[in-house]
Amino acid sequence: MLEEIQEREEIIERVAALDIGKAELVSCVRVPGAAGKSRRVQEVTTYKTMTRSLLLMADRFAELGVSRVVMEATSDYWKPVFYVLEAAGFETWLVNAKDVKHLPGRPKTDRLDAVWLCKVAERQMLRPSFVPPEQIRVLRDLTRYRWDQVAIRTAERQRVEKLLEDAQIKLSAVVSDIFGVSGRDMLEALLAGQRDPTVLAQFARGRMRGKITDLEEAFTGRFDEHHAFLLEKMLTRIDMVTADIADLEARIDAELVPFEEVVERLDEIPGVGRTAAAVIISEIGVDMSRFPTAGHLCSWARFSPGIKESAGRKKGNAATGHGNAYLARVLGEAAVVAGKTDTFLGERYRRIARRRGKKKAIVAVGRSILIITWHLLSDPDARYRDLGSHYYDAHQSSATRRRQHVRQLEALGYKVTLEPAA
Repeated sequence: MLEEIQEREEIIERVAALDIGKAELVSCVRVPGAAGKSRRVQEVTTYKTMTRSLLLMADRFAELGVSRVVMEATSDYWKPVFYVLEAAGFETWLVNAKDVKHLPGRPKTDRLDAVWLCKVAERQMLRPSFVPPEQIRVLRDLTRYRWDQVAIRTAERQRVEKLLEDAQIKLSAVVSDIFGVSGRDMLEALLAGQRDPTVLAQFARGRMRGKITDLEEAFTGRFDEHHAFLLEKMLTRIDMVTADIADLEARIDAELVPFEEVVERLDEIPGVGRTAAAVIISEIGVDMSRFPTAGHLCSWARFSPGIKESAGRKKGNAATGHGNAYLARVLGEAAVVAGKTDTFLGERYRRIARRRGKKKAIVAVGRSILIITWHLLSDPDARYRDLGSHYYDAHQSSATRRRQHVRQLEALGYKVTLEPAA
């Protein structure tokens, strides 16, 4: 039975492809040949990646009537080229290098790479990668840098804990957060020269005062001037990074002003706060026309199981693959937080975690959050409505519930015989 499929087989008449390096790039332009001839002609040129050379290249593309420019995602070298051509009004495509691999045995040079990419592009055998608009790119730079700074601060705090362990100060064994108000006062007292465990323990506040005896035991160590020198440097570094994070958060809030309504709607999803909403917006944007369905978005983010089938048999563990690391982190954190709530997503997390483990539960709930996000961004009037933690029980058939109860009793060692009530 013949099946009709929607594909465009026509060749793009005027297309350019770029093989980009740090200092220079190779451009290949393919256009129709002379009138009445089917053969196409191409022009291969090398340009420097300086702005003036890029502008000359853009002028040459305009002169040749190029309608689409395709380039590989090579490190960050593609960005200035992409932005210049985008500003010049060209349809600019960034493609995944995995989609443009050379055939085995072919020679490989920058010139041949550009020609190969151009030939593949003119036959429309490539898919463009998602590149957000400029306003979203600015927000993305800020949120990613904030994430990096938080990681730096976390690493520095871990160094402080290791330093205290080296000095036989077991503060982290008694206090859950040694950088809280009480913990920080104790560390400052150590720097000021105080070594008496009894005096140091008295800096405890609130509920921590119930651990005075344990704190005195924890501060019995050999903290010397060497440790004090390193601790001062580490705490100074932590304070500097904390100040930088505060500045970044203020700038992120300023960039989020045009998307405030979107942030409020995403904030209604369990596990997603304002910070997570900012990261989600910066990574996927607010225009969902780029993703026709929620499934397309999940597939792009690698939150959909992989498919590997041969001879009618599925192979492998259907891994999701590697996607956007920043988006995956925030969705994973949101899924864990949602798993602690009395909501539909919380119950979904707990049900999957019991059967298949926490890792699969995180991916499944993260995918659910991404699907909810797509619907909220696709429809400006949509609002999140929680189905409730009782949703599964309310929509579960009596036969399924009966089967589950029987299995639970049999697991406890009982032999179960069911008899309907009169």
